[in-house]
Amino acid sequence: MGCLPRLFESLRLQTDQSFEWVVADGASTDGTLEYLLSITCLDLKVIQGPDFGIYDALNKAIKQSKGEYYIVIGADDSFSPDAVEKFKSYIDSEVDMVAACIRTAGRLVRPGRGASWLYGQYEYVAGHAVGTLFRKSLHNKFGFYSRKFPIAADQLFIKTVCQGGANVCRADFEAGTFGDAGLSALDIAGTLCEFFRVQLLTERHYLPQVIIFIIRLIRHSLKLGK
Repeated sequence: MGCLPRLFESLRLQTDQSFEWVVADGASTDGTLEYLLSITCLDLKVIQGPDFGIYDALNKAIKQSKGEYYIVIGADDSFSPDAVEKFKSYIDSEVDMVAACIRTAGRLVRPGRGASWLYGQYEYVAGHAVGTLFRKSLHNKFGFYSRKFPIAADQLFIKTVCQGGANVCRADFEAGTFGDAGLSALDIAGTLCEFFRVQLLTERHYLPQVIIFIIRLIRHSLKLGK
C-alpha cells in the first residue's frame, strides 16, 4: 500500500472536487484493495486484475474513465491542493495538453527543458505523471501507451502526440510532487536504453542519438564505479 494514504490525502484536500479517481490495481495482496474500498468521500473507481506493467494498467484506467481529460498520478506522488482547479482553468476547446511544473528530488521542474533531440519529451512537459493533463481523445488518433516500452512508453506517446500537432499549453503553476522511487529512477541503465530506442523512432538524425546514448552510458558507469 506504501504511500497511498498521502496520495489520497492530497486528493481529499483538492479545492475542486469535481474529478474521478480511477485506480488500476494489479491484483495486489498488500492491503491496497481493502484500503481503497474503505474510501467513501471521493468518486473512486477501482479496476482490479493482472496486467502487463504500468502502461497496460494505465490504458485500462483511461478506457474506463468518464472524463474528457485525464492526469496520471502514481502511488508515491501527490497533488498540490489547487492542482485540479488550476488545470481546469487552462482548458479550452483548442487545448490538447496542459503542461504544468512539478517538484521532484527537492527541486522545481518546468516544462520546456530544451530541444527534443536532446531532452526527449521534456521539450514539451515537466513530467508525464502529476504535471500533465491530456485530452483523452488523443488516443483515438495516436493510439494508447505501447507495451513494447515498459519504462518509456510515456516518452513515446508524448513525443508522437506533440510532433503530430497536438496543442500544448504551458502553465506556470506547481501541480504537485513526483516520487522518485519508480522503475525509471531505479533502473537507470534500462531507462537510458529505452530513451535511446524512443529517440531513434522519433528523431530524424540517428548519429547524434548514438553519441548522446554512449556519453550517458559512460557517465552512468562512472557513477557506479565511485
